[in-house]
Amino acid sequence: MSTASETDSTDGILAEQLLRLTRRLHRIQKRHLEPLGITPAQSRLLRTVAHLSAGQPPRMADLAARLEVVPRAVTTLVDGLEGADCVRRVPDPANRRVIRIELTDTGRATLRHLRNARTGAAEEILAPLTADQREVLGGLLNALADAPAERGC
Repeated sequence: MSTASETDSTDGILAEQLLRLTRRLHRIQKRHLEPLGITPAQSRLLRTVAHLSAGQPPRMADLAARLEVVPRAVTTLVDGLEGADCVRRVPDPANRRVIRIELTDTGRATLRHLRNARTGAAEEILAPLTADQREVLGGLLNALADAPAERGC
């Protein structure tokens, strides 16, 4: 039977391992994204625009809420992606004061390249694991991701 201090120590080690793995994953993904000229934040915004565009292009406020960032951060990301011809601002047909963000053909092509880059990064980081280990890891990650969030300060 483990003591509270052993559990705390194990949890601390696991937390540190998760942080190290997260940092490593970010470095690998960044390296895979660099040839595309897209930052990880721009990649996330492109994926979010594609995901939210099922009915009509999302508003800037929708993107900020989904990404959990301030609207100004979305404006900066959209500016960069618009400059790369990946997205365009379009007025909402029902309210001309509302601006929506839609993918361009270049943006859709970039998304395909991003998926390949993400797959390459995942393959690189998971290379040491067997198929069975990957399956176990997937189950563990789902259990952590699907756990109810604690509320508090």
